[in-house]
Amino acid sequence: MKKSANKNLQNKKVAQPRIVSSEHLVSKKSPELSELEFGMIIAWHAFERWMIRCISATGIKDVTPTDVLIIHHVNHRQTQKKLSDICFTLNIEDTHIVSYGLKKLISNGLIENHRKGKEVFFSTTKKGKEICAKYRDVRDACLLNMIKLLALPLLFNY
Repeated sequence: MKKSANKNLQNKKVAQPRIVSSEHLVSKKSPELSELEFGMIIAWHAFERWMIRCISATGIKDVTPTDVLIIHHVNHRQTQKKLSDICFTLNIEDTHIVSYGLKKLISNGLIENHRKGKEVFFSTTKKGKEICAKYRDVRDACLLNMIKLLALPLLFNY
């Protein structure tokens, strides 16, 4: 009798509660999709905190994750960027968000603007380039040892 009871318990699947942000969005067709979305939300917020902590370690305060993305993109390849190009690359539809971020970065002395005809171009200042380099150094100092500890040398060439 014990063997048959154990066998019945093994054959029954116990429904595990789903880890989701909004139970009302869980679809019967694909409940895993809601779990994936929730995981992406958690990962994104963790990455935002990471960016703010890295930039804060360089001495820059009162910036948003979007501001961090903007300065790194403007610094990318040391070429001047237009507002529309920054928005396109960062996939930000509301140009006001990027404009406000650029104004804050300009007031911090990290970015400067140049007018060429009717177009306005943005580039990093010497201070902005130094902050981007410090950010990289902070990131390397924090992540490279963790990568070594996790034995991921095959994925990264350090």
